[in-house]
Amino acid sequence: MGAFVAAVALSGCTTAGAGAVAPGDTPAGPSDGDRLVVVATFTVLADIVAEVGGPHVSTSSITGPGMNVHGYEPTPDDLRRAATADLVVANGLGLEVWLHDLVDPLGVPVVVVGERIDPLPVHGTAAELGGLVHNPHAWMSPRAGRTYVAAVADALGEVDPVHAADYAVRAGKYTERLVELEARLTEGLAALPPGARTLVTCEGAFSYLTRDTGLEEAYLWPVNAERQGTPRQVARVIDTVRARDVPAVFCEWTVSPTAQRQVARESGATFAGELYVDSLTAADGPVPTYLDLLSHDIDLILAGLSGDATEVTP
Repeated sequence: MGAFVAAVALSGCTTAGAGAVAPGDTPAGPSDGDRLVVVATFTVLADIVAEVGGPHVSTSSITGPGMNVHGYEPTPDDLRRAATADLVVANGLGLEVWLHDLVDPLGVPVVVVGERIDPLPVHGTAAELGGLVHNPHAWMSPRAGRTYVAAVADALGEVDPVHAADYAVRAGKYTERLVELEARLTEGLAALPPGARTLVTCEGAFSYLTRDTGLEEAYLWPVNAERQGTPRQVARVIDTVRARDVPAVFCEWTVSPTAQRQVARESGATFAGELYVDSLTAADGPVPTYLDLLSHDIDLILAGLSGDATEVTP
């Protein structure tokens, strides 16, 4: 497979999808005549793998619920667990800056699903971008998510051709759900006045979603970093919200919304709440699966931009 590279790490973090492995468990590998052992770099990918793989695949994630994949530092235990994986699934597009420090020594097959995406650039100063060239958050668009699903199904089928037909069937059903989610968003946006069709977030993680659904995009910073929400960034977004009369602004779950709350106060917009991007929640949280994440974000975006969202207070 052209997208295969080398190897990557594995941790004990689990997903809510089928076949997830609990921390400390020893997943059954092909040598046991059982399920494939697959590790993904973050929880969204792990859930996609679990859904497409079903009962034939045992899936874990490197980063756990609520963790920021951008700045993650793998542990020695991650490296040890990676050596037992049959396949690693990574996003690429610059998301896992730590990936290649881990892949070379192990020789485990890796599929980089982002290689199938037509990448969008990420805009900002050199300091803001931290060396990033492409926007890595393609999965935030249900349309690009379908590409991820197809890439995962192909990779699993190549490693495990006996069950390739099963992976294809599960991927097809999964894709239908993603089509439905995209239609729900685009139909809801079509009912809004043009001025309200601007998605204002903390991180610039929604470029693929806005491109595919006809939204405009504005954000405080292009990539999550330790120092966020400079006066210049805040002032720029306040001006945008005022000029377009945007009814609501949002932030991401894994970062502080302080700067975006300031935007809301000074522009007169509603702070409509937190969107989920880089991570799923635990099984008992609001977005334990990728489909839940997209559904939550779509509902919140439509409520905010239609003026129906309630101000979220600290």
